[in-house]
Amino acid sequence: MCGFITAAARPSADFETMALERALAYMHRRGPDAEGIWQDTGVWLGHRRLAIQDLDMRSSQPMHSACGRYVIVFNGEIYNFHTLRSDLVAKGMQFRTTSDTEVLLALFALEGPAMLPRLRGMFAFVIWDRTTRRAFAARDPYGIKPLYYTQTADCVLMASQVRALMATGLVSRTPCARGQASFWLLGNVSDPHTWYQDIKALPAGHCAWVDEGRMAIPVSWWDVSAAWRDAPTPLPSAGEVRERTRTALRASVAAHLVADVPVGVFLSGGIDSGALAGLMVEAGATNLQGITLAYDEFAGTHDDEAPLAATLAAHYGIQHHVRRVAHDEFSADLPRILAAMDQPSVDGINTWYATKAVAQLGLKVVVSGVGGDELFQGYPSFKQLPRLVSAWSTASSLPGAMPLARAAMGWQAQRSGNARWRYLPDWARTMQGAWWLRRGLFSPADLPALMGADLAAAGLQGFSPEAWVGQMSGPLAFDGKLAVGQIESTTYMRNQLLRDSDWASMDHSVELRTPLVDAWLLRDLQPLLGALSQFPNKRLLAEAPTKPLPEALINRPKTGFGIPVQKWLKQIGHASAGAGPSNAWAREVANFYEKGVS
Repeated sequence: MCGFITAAARPSADFETMALERALAYMHRRGPDAEGIWQDTGVWLGHRRLAIQDLDMRSSQPMHSACGRYVIVFNGEIYNFHTLRSDLVAKGMQFRTTSDTEVLLALFALEGPAMLPRLRGMFAFVIWDRTTRRAFAARDPYGIKPLYYTQTADCVLMASQVRALMATGLVSRTPCARGQASFWLLGNVSDPHTWYQDIKALPAGHCAWVDEGRMAIPVSWWDVSAAWRDAPTPLPSAGEVRERTRTALRASVAAHLVADVPVGVFLSGGIDSGALAGLMVEAGATNLQGITLAYDEFAGTHDDEAPLAATLAAHYGIQHHVRRVAHDEFSADLPRILAAMDQPSVDGINTWYATKAVAQLGLKVVVSGVGGDELFQGYPSFKQLPRLVSAWSTASSLPGAMPLARAAMGWQAQRSGNARWRYLPDWARTMQGAWWLRRGLFSPADLPALMGADLAAAGLQGFSPEAWVGQMSGPLAFDGKLAVGQIESTTYMRNQLLRDSDWASMDHSVELRTPLVDAWLLRDLQPLLGALSQFPNKRLLAEAPTKPLPEALINRPKTGFGIPVQKWLKQIGHASAGAGPSNAWAREVANFYEKGVS
């Protein structure tokens, strides 16, 4: 796991090298093990390395191909690089390192962009072609690893962080109306937008060429939405679903253990992390360490995950570490947390503290259960939203139903102080609208007070839940539950959970891996997606280890990966803590981001 910044320009362009070096220095926590810079006419590549594969300095970057034509900066992991390397060796290629970076570079030298579907992993990279004098950039299918870019008059800057690009001093702070509106509406900034007008994200599963200092229109090379949208019927038998799911999960977990350093696991009291711990032990993980967060505010309540996590650790015979976090520590850490947050988010504090605990144990890699709810239908929304849409589509067609509903919901919005009630009659008729009602933070009516009337008007231009979700998810699956999985995976998970996982873990120089967010796993499970609803409580995941999770845990009511941030904000005297937890934190984050971004 690493961080990089690149500049690809017209040959006649001059680089402000000090500006680029500032950006590279800003990302020191992403890669404390090595720093490298390579420059030539029309190109500047900078890289910071967190050494996970082949710890020797020979694998530092920027790395040159054996033929000398290509130079790469790469952030991520290619989990199947051993297999790819063997294939290349069979074709006569020789390698100087044992790293995945060299394999990736050699594969590109041989096949060009056609090699992308062969990569199993999380990645963002830029490769410079010294012969054609152009750059190639690509991002993994789910968008686990970030890649941002900005276009200047004669140069394209690309980096692993928005704030690294801002640190150059070469990018305008002009706000992006759409990006900022999405933060207030959903609690995150939706790709490809960012907080700033002049910075965009290369979309997940896309690649692009940069030639003569201009970026071509990004091209999709893998669309994870298609797995949900095109899930086949008829469905396999229950026994076949169980066996094929178990096989696919074991393959993904085994792939995610590839490393030259020890790998730990976040261990909550839930099914996702528990099943992964069991599968990791089966895959041969030795001296596995599980890390659990605990809070005095949750002690003795259903939200306290430490006791169940201890049970799971004993169940699978792994070492267990409970890291307690109190409000005094949060108060001291708050400035660093906000400074680390690459884009505003209402989440991520829990992951930041969990990876802080990982780093304190001396680990550089940790496995997370993120993605289990999206893949195995763990959210209540999988049942609730299709029912709501079906019921309201029928009811709203009755004579007089819509005017009556609008009047009733208008009254409820005024009574509760929650303007989102006002939108229910119109939005609940579609899956996109119903999802927005459930995930929304503020309503469109709230935005002028939050971000100013002019910026709000620009951000909401052409707004509808159907249009916004459609830009992120594309056409939806016909089956309601598959549509929910598709939306959750390409919106909330991509723009919030995965992005928070990146910035929060990287601030502690820890690589976070997600075996349940894996495009190859999704491809393996695509024929089974329509059958997953037959196995409630994520039972397929819970029973995937040879030694399944305890039945009491499978049937336990779901809890979130929670943290008592609302109480802590009040304790440290922040006026913004008067609203609900997410709303209070949103204001806190936005205020800091406006004042504190370098």
